[in-house]
Amino acid sequence: MNADSAAPRWFKSSYSETSGQCVEVAFLAADAVGVRDSKNPSAGALVFSSKQWAVFTSALGNSGFAPSE
Repeated sequence: MNADSAAPRWFKSSYSETSGQCVEVAFLAADAVGVRDSKNPSAGALVFSSKQWAVFTSALGNSGFAPSE
């Protein structure tokens, strides 16, 4: 799926490490959110609705998506 990506502003989490193992996120037109690999941005992006993104990020904050240590 391609959302209108006329100059999206891609950003990384402030928690990103310098190792380059990051994803970038952009809030796109048409109520969509793009997610891409920061090391290979030309490979394209996964696009989610803003509702899907909100459910995902809420689950990250509330449960077991955290990496095991």
